[in-house]
Amino acid sequence: MKQVIGLAVMAVVLVAAAPADVVGAPGRPEAMLALDAGRKPAEVLAHSLIRPGARVMDVMAGQGYYTELLARHVGPKGKVFAIEPVNYMEDPKTVAAWDAVKQRNRNVELIIGAPGEAAMPDKLDAAFYHLTYHDLYWQSEKFKYPRTDVDAYNARLFAALKPGGVVLIIDHYGVPGMDSRAQADKTHRIDAAVVMADMARAGFRFAGSVPILEMTGDDPTKLVFDPSLRGKTNRFYYRFVKP
Repeated sequence: MKQVIGLAVMAVVLVAAAPADVVGAPGRPEAMLALDAGRKPAEVLAHSLIRPGARVMDVMAGQGYYTELLARHVGPKGKVFAIEPVNYMEDPKTVAAWDAVKQRNRNVELIIGAPGEAAMPDKLDAAFYHLTYHDLYWQSEKFKYPRTDVDAYNARLFAALKPGGVVLIIDHYGVPGMDSRAQADKTHRIDAAVVMADMARAGFRFAGSVPILEMTGDDPTKLVFDPSLRGKTNRFYYRFVKP
């Protein structure tokens, strides 16, 4: 308990040292700004334990929503590696979005490939999964997304992080006890207990849960893209540290 409290105190110190304009400064596209209310990025970063100057991996980064915020947060002495599956980059809009992100943030590097196949940067200070950890259990021939050996992947992650490095996982609460691959395919959710067990098995230490994205009224049996739930799912925010 004392260790978790110590980390929380450290987070406050690190946030004070981070740029004040991470979320509010001009330059972010309107489409990204529109997502802020539901995603609460200022609060997420405030609890992230990520220092300015850090090397961060953003896994399955979409069109760079958090990549850009993390790039601002770590500053010019830091680096953000965005991992993007091949099929994402077949969309011209996504390619254009990434070109713009990299133009605005010179400390961003885009790595193309599914998480289990892409080159993993070394000497990382943090790895960030925003609604994407469940995708380690997903696979799709249609979307050219291969099956991932989760334990092997997490072993690589553990090796890539520096001692004291953090893993931040935000994901949709799924049905407890449901098979992870079936759940990822059906609803794009995950049992939070599976995440805890995966990280422990890989050697990470739990460093606290942040309840800022938890919501009532969600149905964990429903697809997260259901119009009645999109952007309103009940989400957990877990932090893990490499000893």
